[in-house]
Amino acid sequence: MTTGQSLIIDTDPGQDDAVAILLALASPEIHLLGITAVAGNVPLALTEVNVRKVCDLAGRTDIPVFAGLDRPLVRPLITAEHVHGKTGLDGPDLPDPQTPLQDQHAVDFMIETLRREPAGSVTIAPVGPLSNVAMAMQMAPDIIPRIKQIVLMGGAYFEVGNITPAAEFNIHVDPHAAAVVFASGVPITMMPLDVTHKALTSTDRVAALRNIGNRTGAAIADMLEFFERFDEAKYGSDGAPLHDPCTIAWLIDPKMFVGRHCNVEIETSSELTMGMTVIDWWRVTNRPENALVMGDLDADRFFALITERLARLP
Repeated sequence: MTTGQSLIIDTDPGQDDAVAILLALASPEIHLLGITAVAGNVPLALTEVNVRKVCDLAGRTDIPVFAGLDRPLVRPLITAEHVHGKTGLDGPDLPDPQTPLQDQHAVDFMIETLRREPAGSVTIAPVGPLSNVAMAMQMAPDIIPRIKQIVLMGGAYFEVGNITPAAEFNIHVDPHAAAVVFASGVPITMMPLDVTHKALTSTDRVAALRNIGNRTGAAIADMLEFFERFDEAKYGSDGAPLHDPCTIAWLIDPKMFVGRHCNVEIETSSELTMGMTVIDWWRVTNRPENALVMGDLDADRFFALITERLARLP
């Protein structure tokens, strides 16, 4: 008998994606059904390998990993090697993965899993572009009411953009997919830059991960020290925002976050603001609320959780 919340992680690793995967694997509150890879931070050929390397790092070669879409629904792919390095997981020298790549397409896995598992039992945590999730919804609309919730990292409001002046990377890469997901009616919890930019890796927080003394802690510390360079130079901060693990942390301990229900619309027609998440934070429209948008978190509690959980891994 498995316990914990049934979860599919949809991801494009990415150093912060790696922490999100490891946090899920180390947490008994989570029952990870599988991990789906999508093109985003780096192309699909690298993201699917990176997912499997992270599973290896955790000693979990049993986790089923699936490759999904290699490009957004409508637009050409934009990647972020300038942030994550040429492999997407620059920092540590991780060996070629032993965790196998499943033959099934990620979208087919999502559809099949949602049809098989009890309705309302499976959460999806997308921490990259929403291409796979939107494609599954379009191919099999019958799965939409069966999804328990979607807990995603993406978008911004007061922090506006990190890839363009108006847009956050994950939403900007596939705004048309985001529009499908936000219009789906599935309960959505959204981790925008407004909250993730408060989850900063500091020197002390990275040192605590290295001082765990295990293989996982050392590898993650190496990843974060590489990852920090870009954001420290860009924002003048001590450390970098640990965006993606906010989704998993919320599933484990939602009380560390503060947010509000809002309407969120996705810009898909203006090149100037393509992928902007137009969040009615002040409720100035009559548009219906379609997401729980997070705005703040207890960063010390967040990093304490990550450090305590990663200590449980090899």
